[in-house]
Amino acid sequence: MFGLTRVSPAATAAAAISTTVAAAAGGSSAHCSTPYGLLHQRQTIASVISPCQAASNCFIQVPSSSLQSKSFALKAMSESQTVAVLNKEAQSSYPSGQKQVLISLSDKKDLAFLGNGLQSLGYTIVSTGGTASALESAGVSVTKVEKLTHFPEMLDGRVKTLHPNIHGGILARRDQKHHMEDLSSHGIGTFDIVVVNLYPFYDKVTATGGIKFEDGIENIDIGGPAMIRAAAKNHKDVLVVVDSEDYPELLEFLKTSQDDQQFRRKLAWKAFQHVASYDSAVSEWLWKQTNGEDKFPHSFTVPLSLKSSLRYGENPHQKAAFYVDKSISEVKAGGIATAIQHHGKEMSYNNYLDADAAWNCVSEFQSPTCVVVKHTNPCGVASRSDILEAYRLAVKADPVSAFGGIVAFNTEVDETLAREIREFRSPTDGETRMFYEIVVAPKYTEKGLETLRGKSKTLRILEARKNEKGKLSLRQVGGGWLAQESDDLTPEDIQFKAVAEKSADESALSDAKFAWLCVKHVKSNAIVIAKDNCMLGMGSGQPNRVESLRIAMRKAGDEVKGAALASDAFFPFAWNDAVEEACQAGIGVIAEPGGSIRDQDAIDCCNKYGVALLFTNVRHFRH
Repeated sequence: MFGLTRVSPAATAAAAISTTVAAAAGGSSAHCSTPYGLLHQRQTIASVISPCQAASNCFIQVPSSSLQSKSFALKAMSESQTVAVLNKEAQSSYPSGQKQVLISLSDKKDLAFLGNGLQSLGYTIVSTGGTASALESAGVSVTKVEKLTHFPEMLDGRVKTLHPNIHGGILARRDQKHHMEDLSSHGIGTFDIVVVNLYPFYDKVTATGGIKFEDGIENIDIGGPAMIRAAAKNHKDVLVVVDSEDYPELLEFLKTSQDDQQFRRKLAWKAFQHVASYDSAVSEWLWKQTNGEDKFPHSFTVPLSLKSSLRYGENPHQKAAFYVDKSISEVKAGGIATAIQHHGKEMSYNNYLDADAAWNCVSEFQSPTCVVVKHTNPCGVASRSDILEAYRLAVKADPVSAFGGIVAFNTEVDETLAREIREFRSPTDGETRMFYEIVVAPKYTEKGLETLRGKSKTLRILEARKNEKGKLSLRQVGGGWLAQESDDLTPEDIQFKAVAEKSADESALSDAKFAWLCVKHVKSNAIVIAKDNCMLGMGSGQPNRVESLRIAMRKAGDEVKGAALASDAFFPFAWNDAVEEACQAGIGVIAEPGGSIRDQDAIDCCNKYGVALLFTNVRHFRH
């Protein structure tokens, strides 16, 4: 084995070395150990002379049997020196003026359309593995990426495009003379277009039954993001496409002017966003694999995908859009964002807020239940074995507010219920047909849908899945976000502790639990009065609890006597305040968290009027 030392003048030495080694090898397989790995064959030796400039030492080795155990070392040149030794085989791979596109896809949707379109425009297509096979099957001529890299795919496909002959051709700036000279000196051609999408990591880790950790790791794409980022960075010269929906526009663009930088920038933005979303999924998955119980990492990204542009926001002067959360935790987790709209006008900003509030509330109940919501507050709630009766009672709780509201059910809407929704008259006059913005339910029969569609052309009919528990709730404030666990507690999760002299019988306790579940969904300060699994009145959003109480009692009217009252937070005062007013009105049982320094006053007040008092030790603020 000989160690060769390269000396000046560089070009002469390089040529001499190439010739001498080839001759000395006598046709044997020669090996070159370089920063790029161990290369084989005589023609490869010359190709690594120039790359060796970047290394401190480069050793060319040939079998000792061919060179009679002689060795010589090759010392790297200084930066000011240049070796002009080109790989003839590499040069032949890049004809002058050739238009090249690199395609490497996991999702091969519309690949044949793209390949044929590019080929008809004179592009040479370079591709990898399965993509190359698919193109060839479609009759498209393909140059395998190995022909450019002179290196086979290795490490089970982990390494195939991570090579200077690929990334040099993507990243070289055409307006920089020294960039193009570098490509020329190394026999590297340019790429005009890069079309890449990534391993289906998101689909794999969210598949039913889950995935082994090792399999998840193997589905993390490395080469793909590298090519996408490289092309997106150099978008002035290289078009980058990550979405099959952009294929027609790309081909049309190539047929006309290619000077539209805005189009190039749009594709570059889309590419970076594609990679960012991909990386966020990997990050989220790895965090859960490492810190599964901790929902609050030091940093995280929420990937959002535009579902629709809205007519306006909360008010007509505000522009708005609706995005779907593509986090792994939201896959198959239910909610209004993934609801199917069967009929009606497009959803508005406020529609989404109200529908979400109605759906979240009705989904809490186990018995057949109807919830009516107006401005995100439930103004009517009723549970009955007969869903028709539940619907009528929910509207009756506050028919004025229910008009123009959102109606939600936790049961299937069949033809009978749909007809009742369509024809029901307002309890206020018995004549006015009730009008609603939205009906939302878990499912509909075919006849049910047909009947509801006949109510109004504008009625939005949504089919939604129940929200899964344990979600992370995010809310924006100026310059930041608040994150908290969702409020998933139900009456079955807590204890209703009797603290007054009068105890609540089974019926009163049931009413208290129902009222407590309702008040959880009312804006603070919140009071709900209920009886027989039906909301009678509610007061919401008042700066003080007394005003919320008075609103709720006014809506409940004479039915307040013997009813249950639930408060979202403790009563700071009792005497001559909310507790005493409720007792004097005839409330039968009060459920509240407790925790005030004046809790004893509330207990004493309830004892005076013979009212049962239950402490839950759970607050339900909703702002």
